[in-house]
Amino acid sequence: MSQVELKLQELGIEIPEPQKLNLPFVPAKQVGNLIYTSGQDCRVNGVLKYEGKVGSDLSVSEGYDAARQTMINCLAVLKKQIGDLDRVKQVVKLLGFVNSADGFVEQPYVINGASELLEEVFGEKGKHARSAISANELPFNTPVEIEMIVEVEVD
Repeated sequence: MSQVELKLQELGIEIPEPQKLNLPFVPAKQVGNLIYTSGQDCRVNGVLKYEGKVGSDLSVSEGYDAARQTMINCLAVLKKQIGDLDRVKQVVKLLGFVNSADGFVEQPYVINGASELLEEVFGEKGKHARSAISANELPFNTPVEIEMIVEVEVD
């Protein structure tokens, strides 16, 4: 078992199989030693863990948990793409969107759910640049959507 898999197990996190979608794009794309993931949401077994807008339907704490689950799904896509999460050299960038109620301005605290998980799992390699952006709507009424760019060891 890889070091990252051991760390995930220690944290009580099981990386699921990525959701299979019949859509006209791929879940991840490798360009050189960079992996770009498509946007992920907070689904568990194909069902959104949360729905709605943070700041009205959901609390910041629930949004944080949604972002954490979304990052687990990003890691699932990444693992499917590269096989072994120990190949991650560094997480380069996260782009996080928060389905926000009018006047809600605490998007960074929501996306911290994803960022803090990456640091827990990868340590220094998990520290990254990031944007946390408000959206007035997100697909399927998900509270959070996140995409990431990761540098990997090339075979």
